[in-house]
Amino acid sequence: MEKHQEISDKTLYIVPTPIGNLEDITLRAIRILQNADIIACEDTRHTGNLIKKLEINTNAKLISYFEHNENERTNFLVNEIENGKVVALVSDAGTPAISDPGYRLIDKAIKNNVKITPLPGASAFIPALIASGLPVHNFTFWGFPPQKKGRKTFINKVMNCENTSILYEASHRIIKLIGEIAEIDDNRNICVAREISKIFEEYIRFNTSDFLNNKIKIVEKGEFVIIIEGRKLCL
Repeated sequence: MEKHQEISDKTLYIVPTPIGNLEDITLRAIRILQNADIIACEDTRHTGNLIKKLEINTNAKLISYFEHNENERTNFLVNEIENGKVVALVSDAGTPAISDPGYRLIDKAIKNNVKITPLPGASAFIPALIASGLPVHNFTFWGFPPQKKGRKTFINKVMNCENTSILYEASHRIIKLIGEIAEIDDNRNICVAREISKIFEEYIRFNTSDFLNNKIKIVEKGEFVIIIEGRKLCL
């Protein structure tokens, strides 16, 4: 298959996919998916459906690449790239390796001097940060808090951070997390972003004191990003 002049053989492309609205896909991402030899997917069924919905004409082979087969598939994919193949790495939504599989493959590719081309694109935490109304000049992305072991220590570190902090959390733990934050500081500004780029997208901006006084209502459904004001310095 003839490849576009901007697409290089022996390359690993990191391709973001929409986190909600399908129109968030970029033209460049579509072109890479059209011309890739292999698309490494977090879920082949999900990516296959995305390709159909976007009407992307590709002959690429879709193979699964997720948490439980990363080690095995990493070596296979790097070998395929070294043999001249173009591999596109995607996750179910957003940018691969950001709280999703991808780090091991990227690390192995770098160690093997494989060319890596990351594409700019969809990611939940940047829109959430921008829309939060909290300072954006310095921020720290923490990913998901531990579910059990180390959770308290993790949250204390976040709350002691002077930068604006960004976290992800599952819908069934979102109220618990906000309660844990409020327990540490009853005067901290927060923005809870829900369902970014989807029909029920919303941004709930409040102070932890409002939460403690039962003034905040949060629908415990969907995907969440939590933006937390940095710790104020004592003067």
